[in-house]
Amino acid sequence: MSKDSRPSRRQTLLGDRPGSYAVARQVRISPTKARRVIDLVRGMDVPDALNTLKFAPQAASEPVYKVLASAVANAEQTDNLRGNDLFVSQAFVDEGVTMRRIRPRAKGSASRILKRSSHITVVVEPHAAPETPKKKEA
Repeated sequence: MSKDSRPSRRQTLLGDRPGSYAVARQVRISPTKARRVIDLVRGMDVPDALNTLKFAPQAASEPVYKVLASAVANAEQTDNLRGNDLFVSQAFVDEGVTMRRIRPRAKGSASRILKRSSHITVVVEPHAAPETPKKKEA
């Protein structure tokens, strides 16, 4: 790898471990609201996380649910993993583009309205199989 090229996103997120990820970009919800929902499911098993997101009252739970379902589908298609054996190993929200709008105010002035967007990333991995200790040869 030359020094001016970056590592691939998969290499950065997973390295050589099995698993998959999904990214939703430019989701029109503020990152702080999405992070509240992401913090609920980080580290959970996939079936529990999907169930939690399905019934979570926050508006951000729908896009997070879709990203998680997409990550599971990616893992099933590309790595031949079973969705029920996976867990959410990483989940984070980055800030996207902020749209700036104007709100008219008194005396001809205006105030700025910030409509924030976010990038939602979810990484799923299979549970690590418990390694059996190797017996020493005598």
